[in-house]
Amino acid sequence: MSNNKILSWVQKYTMVLILILVVLFFAWQTEGKLLLPQNITNIIAQNAYVFVLATGMLLCILTGGNIDLSVGSVVCFAGAVGAIFMSNGMNMWLAVLLMLLIGLVIGAWQAFWIAFVRVPPFIVTLAGMMVFRGLSNVVLNGKTLAVTNEAYVRIFGGGADCYVPDLLGGADSKFNVLCLLVGGIVCLLYILMVLRGRITRKRKGYEIEALLPCLAKTVLIVAVIAFFTVKLSQYKGLPTALIWVALVILIYAYITSKTTIGRHFYAVGGNEKATKLSGINTNRVYFIAYTNMGLLSALAGMLTIARMTSAQPTYGQNYEMDAIGSCFIGGASAYGGVGTVPGVIIGAVLMGVINIGMSIMGIDQNLQKVVKGLVLLAAVIFDVVSKREKS
Repeated sequence: MSNNKILSWVQKYTMVLILILVVLFFAWQTEGKLLLPQNITNIIAQNAYVFVLATGMLLCILTGGNIDLSVGSVVCFAGAVGAIFMSNGMNMWLAVLLMLLIGLVIGAWQAFWIAFVRVPPFIVTLAGMMVFRGLSNVVLNGKTLAVTNEAYVRIFGGGADCYVPDLLGGADSKFNVLCLLVGGIVCLLYILMVLRGRITRKRKGYEIEALLPCLAKTVLIVAVIAFFTVKLSQYKGLPTALIWVALVILIYAYITSKTTIGRHFYAVGGNEKATKLSGINTNRVYFIAYTNMGLLSALAGMLTIARMTSAQPTYGQNYEMDAIGSCFIGGASAYGGVGTVPGVIIGAVLMGVINIGMSIMGIDQNLQKVVKGLVLLAAVIFDVVSKREKS
């Protein structure tokens, strides 16, 4: 393989290589504590909201580098209203439905001003951040409200027993057999997907990735999945929060890569005027992106109050920064039109590793914010500089 191809491959997978280096660094600094099964589980359970919000934020960023600053406040408000409903004896699933509906309505409300009135997204969502944070304080009267519905907490990933039961292993088993089986199936499906993709592209006469880089990437991803699977199986198995995260990732990975509306997001971010002239309703694309963001914010709110087993007016603070940071760190362009769901996953995992790694090391919370801010700035600088070199 030529030096140019090697350089191109390294640039394409820069964030993956950085993630590996960061994991190795914190594993060394924490004397291996970062890689303990419980801490691996915590990276997923404690950052479930980041995966969900970052996936929705990606669609907003794709439309032209736009962001949604209100997601943290919407998370808090939707969770607060849901907690109130359940504390008053409402059926759990009806409360869940209403929380999702609230998020959808809030998203549609903000999307209307952005898409059809063309108020800048920064202004609309900044207003939403203040409005829904204030409403969260109003509905909760500034107090904490406990979430006592055990079924809700268990299903949406809060508490110590929120794991998928191991129906295949015995009580004395050192590994969660169901978790290992699921991990093996995921690895196999990924390998088959890669093979099918190469065969399809070759049959249609499209350019395909060189065999060696493709093989290296596949082996690396399968190894990472297997590693996480083994670690999860050594603790309690699959957290229920991981099921919701996986569903969101799979659905939106399909939407962004395989559907017409997914291609429209990239087109609008690439060149909105040309996209509009080609007959695509760009207003509709903006409306879908921000309405969807409200829906996923409600889901993140559901996961948050389940994990905390309570609702508080302070929940969701800085969630928007975690989501935005995960997108840009994962390769989304600050100018729009570029970014993938797998990239968002890498960004969210990197943020989670940095959070838990610094916490284990006992680093002050304020210094943790400094580090995360510098990581975000470095990711955006890399994006800007690399685009300048290509042009």
